[in-house]
Amino acid sequence: MSDYADLTRFITEHIVSNKEAINIHAVPRGRSTIIEVTVAEEDMGKVIGKGGRNIEAIRAVVRAAGLRKHERVQVELADGGRHA
Repeated sequence: MSDYADLTRFITEHIVSNKEAINIHAVPRGRSTIIEVTVAEEDMGKVIGKGGRNIEAIRAVVRAAGLRKHERVQVELADGGRHA
């Protein structure tokens, strides 16, 4: 489970300016794992990317890593209590 959180952190660190504000939690939910990502407000646009391309790319990479082990993994971008 932490492999997916580490992978998500690695990718996110290379996108954002404020690396100290990155907060990642792996939450098991039934047969899947939810990776919750929180970044600084000023980095939110960078993580989402134009038209959501960056966050979709992060989700695709982490989902593919999960599929290799036959596990379901989802990445959710959290802003305080809101999910994108």
